This record gives sequence, C-alpha cells and structure tokens, in this order.
Amino acid sequence: MCLAETDDSSKILIRGGTVVNADRQFHADVYIEDGIIKLVAPDLKVLDGVRVVDATGKYVMPGGIDPHTHLAMPFMGQETCDDFFSGQAAALAGGTTMHIDFALPIDGDLLKGFESYRRKAEPSCMDYGFHMAVTTWNDKVAQDMETLVKEHGINSFKFFMAYKGSLMVTDEQLLQGFKTCKSLGALPQVHAENGDAVAEGQSRIYDLGITGPEGHALSRPSLLEGEATARAIRLAKFVNTPLYVVHVMSIDALEEIARARQAGQRVIGEPVASGLVLDDSKLWDPDFRVAAQYVMSPPIRPAGHNAALQAALSSGVLQLVGTDHCPFNSSQKAAGRGDFRKIPNGVNGIEERMHIVWDAMVNSGKISPSDYVRISSTACSISAQIFNVYPRKGAVLPGSDADLIILNPNKTTTISAKAHHSNIDTNIYEGWQIKGNIEVTISQGRIVWENERLNVARGAGRYVKMAPFGQLFDGIVKADIAYLSSLKAPVYRK
Repeated sequence: MCLAETDDSSKILIRGGTVVNADRQFHADVYIEDGIIKLVAPDLKVLDGVRVVDATGKYVMPGGIDPHTHLAMPFMGQETCDDFFSGQAAALAGGTTMHIDFALPIDGDLLKGFESYRRKAEPSCMDYGFHMAVTTWNDKVAQDMETLVKEHGINSFKFFMAYKGSLMVTDEQLLQGFKTCKSLGALPQVHAENGDAVAEGQSRIYDLGITGPEGHALSRPSLLEGEATARAIRLAKFVNTPLYVVHVMSIDALEEIARARQAGQRVIGEPVASGLVLDDSKLWDPDFRVAAQYVMSPPIRPAGHNAALQAALSSGVLQLVGTDHCPFNSSQKAAGRGDFRKIPNGVNGIEERMHIVWDAMVNSGKISPSDYVRISSTACSISAQIFNVYPRKGAVLPGSDADLIILNPNKTTTISAKAHHSNIDTNIYEGWQIKGNIEVTISQGRIVWENERLNVARGAGRYVKMAPFGQLFDGIVKADIAYLSSLKAPVYRK
C-alpha cells in the first residue's frame, strides 16, 4: 500500500517493528495521521514528506497509562513537587502517555475540588483523566458524585480507610459511597489500611522512642493492610458492587483479593512499581535524607512481599501496575525529621514505571511482551478497559489514539535523579541499570521523546472523559434480589 505524499510532519510511518498488543504481537508498520492510527499492516510504502521512524528490531507498543498519580496535591502540610507539566513531561520521557490523577475535594466539596484540579491541569502536555476522592458523606456529596459522572467524565471514586482526622471515612460512609457508586455505574476504589489501628500504632511506636523513618513501617504493619482490604471486599460484596483496591503492597492484601476473585467477586488489585521491586531495608538507613525518600503509605514491605506481588501479577491475581507518584523533595521530607508521623508520604515513579516493570517482569521471564502491554497500558486498557477508554487508548489499532512507544529491548538505560525529568531531587531507583529502553514516545501523533530529548508543549494535554459502566453494572443491579437471597444463612438441623 502506498501512502499519499505530504509535507505535514504530523504524518508518521513507524517501519519494521514488532507491534505488541495485549492479545498478540506481529511484524507490521504503523501509519499515523492527525493524531490517529490509520493503518497497521506489513510493508507500507511511503512517498516523500511522511516522517519515517525505523523500528527494526524493536517493539512498537501502546503508550503506558498510569492509573495512580498525585500531581500538585496538597498533603500533610506540603504540596507534591511535580505539577501537571513537570510530572507529565517526566511521564512522557518514560513512555507513559496518559495518567489518571486523584482530585481531592475542597472542604468536602467534590465539585469545587474538581474545578480546582481542572485549573491545575491547564499546563498539561499529555492526556489525563481524574478519579475523585470522597472524604466525608452527606446529601451534597451524593449529588456531586452524580454530576461528576453525568457531566464531567468521572467514573471512579476513591475512599480512604486511613489518614484518620483528615481523609479517612467511616464504614458507614464507605457503605453509602459504595451504594452511590453502584447506582451511578462508577467504580469505587479504596486505600486499604485500618486508620484507627494505624493511629494507635503511630502513637505506640513514637512513645517507645522510635522517631525515625523506620517508625513509619513499624507503625502500620501489613496485617493492617490485610484487615482493611478484607473489610472493604466484604462490604463491597454486601452492597454487590465491583471494587478496585489501589496500591496493593503486601501478601496480606493480595491474599484477600485472591480469595475474593476465586469466589467470583469482581475485585481489581493494583500493585505499584515501588512495591513490586523494593523492600523496606532503606527505611533503616542512618541517613535521614536517604531513608525518608522511601516513606509512603501503605509502606514498602519487608523482602518477600515484592516477590509475591510479582507472582500475583504474572498469574492474573493482580491486574495492572500504577505508581502512586506522589513526590516530595528532601526539604519537604525534612518536616518529619525527629517525628516520622510528619514525613510527607510519597515516592516517585511516573517516569520509571515502564522501565521498572519491563526489567522486573519481562527480562526475568515472568511475563511476555504482550502481558507487559496488558499490565502497563491495556489493563490500564483493563486501565483503558477498567476505566472505559479502550480501544481509544491502550491499543495499536486503526482508529486508536496515536499514543505509542518504541522500546529497544537490547539497549541499557540507567536511572538517576540527575537525569530524570521530575522536579524531585532524589530517586528511589537511583543507579538502577535496566536492559530495555524506551527510545521514542509519541503522544497525540507527535514525537515528544526521541534521542533522549523531550519536545513538549504546555497546554497540549487533553482532559479525557471516562464514561460510566453501563453493562458492567446492569447485570449486578438486576440480580440484586437473587443475590441477597444467596446471602441467606444455611439452616442446620439435628
């Protein structure tokens, strides 16, 4: 097939690569025009004027979708050091072409919070969407949730079971939120830690004289994550709604998810890059600056949890990988020097995720390149499918957005704070050498990362509305009477 001659640089032919989707990989060329993938076929011919990118010996994949980020977020008296421009620029350099950020309400008001985040996102340089956090409950919250779903393209709401006194909701509020999500066709998400027990643990550990970053891990052990995960799963079953568990960090939590899924419950588990590959040893580093950069919640767990998370991801017990990118500089982390309870919680990852997952999962033989696409982009098409933007996102198909990466499996890349594009002054993956390098990122049909250089424009990003889940929820709602009958306790006779 011959492509028409043009001088329009927005027309690109990626030639000679191996196209990888979540279901298969095959040799083909990819032709892009006006930000859309037009053709995916072998041996496309092109006349002068079409930009040709040689992908021989390389993989052509959908750009990554990070389902869990916190840009320009106020938290623990600080604000994350990446805004929507710097964070997205870093993402593009690392092969992520869409992210879904968590918008926080303002004084409990969801609509005010959403509008505030839309303003924050005006400098965006890539496509993005929002989840909305729910931190209290009243009639207006329920009304705002309906408005956000029907008018503003929000189809997921996050409920914090931790951070007592600020973000945490009660079980009663959680139930009301689950019921409202179900009625709207929206997906409820939970940060699963027992907030009451964490608060007790923090006081106990601090009173013992343990004030450094290691106290963070000691005060919120994995059993508290497991308990909250189990409670959220059971409450979701009681309401009869699907559930998404964010940042699964422990064996305790993944076992609860595995048990529920085996029983047929619709539960989605999201590990994050840090939990997959790190252990908690750095939290005991005597240098506060080193140790504090690893403080996040739930905490990075002792060795063994990461291997279990990788196994669960490779076997499908967990479905997709996020980052929980929530970066704070050393000067911001220093607010907790002498009191671990005041260290802002969060680590970097938006730029590193795609490389980290390739190294940990593909280079190790745990998953195939197609599985890699599934867990980094398509289950994030499961985010694209989970969050209802597939096949616009998460696929190399005619008609899909031209958000693509070219990955060279034979080239080595080294991660360093000196070279990364985030505003954060540290990097929890400092010095990691990874075989497999994302050489080209294409966003909206434009080459934005090539030859280790970014070419991004403020304001070029688009807000992507995400539709509610009609069919996913219809069957559940219609089956409620039969479902409730199935919960009837068995009768035991002598």
